[in-house]
Amino acid sequence: MDAPDLDALTYGNVLRDLALVNRWTFTAHSTTAFLIRALGNGRSFSLLDVGFGYGDLLRTIARWAARRNIIAKLVGVDLNPASEELARAATPANLNVDYRTGNYADQPERFDFIVSSQVAHHMRDDQLTRFVQYMENNARSGWLICDLHRHAFAYYGFPLLARVMGVHRIVREDGQLSIARSMRPEEWPPVLANAGINPEAARIIRRAPFRIAIERLFQDMAP
Repeated sequence: MDAPDLDALTYGNVLRDLALVNRWTFTAHSTTAFLIRALGNGRSFSLLDVGFGYGDLLRTIARWAARRNIIAKLVGVDLNPASEELARAATPANLNVDYRTGNYADQPERFDFIVSSQVAHHMRDDQLTRFVQYMENNARSGWLICDLHRHAFAYYGFPLLARVMGVHRIVREDGQLSIARSMRPEEWPPVLANAGINPEAARIIRRAPFRIAIERLFQDMAP
């Protein structure tokens, strides 16, 4: 799905099917659980989602915040301009999510939280190191990486789940490749250390089904 020559119609179908897989596998739970812990009694926050894809995570956060009367300034940035168009079309105006095309490092403002979901396995080692350093230096209150957990059951089981769900062939094939590229929990502390972060300063959490959350909090948002 990262191929530059992938046509817009196919890309849109792939993103919509990925959003369906995310919903079935409770992908957004890692982020909402992090926000519950991070916000404390805080009633407002700003957040940057890097690599938003179809925008489904940001829509989930927007609805989650609205149900709790929390004011959320939500911004997403993605390198693919087709993502911005597709995410905007899928997002009701009342959710007030700001989708942008570009590089995360070029955003003009700072945010309380910087998050990414199912993006880290697409990065080379040097790219991931720079990304973690960026979040560490630019998030005001904390950051979160949610990614896949490399596991044999997930690797061999995902194609079966994808077929049952009837998702696009690219989702089936890329999903299995993404699992193979992802890491196990014990492989994350060296990533943090390479970025200059004490691994004990972050929480590395296994979440079902076959997800890993790397949580880093500087302070809570309690008034």
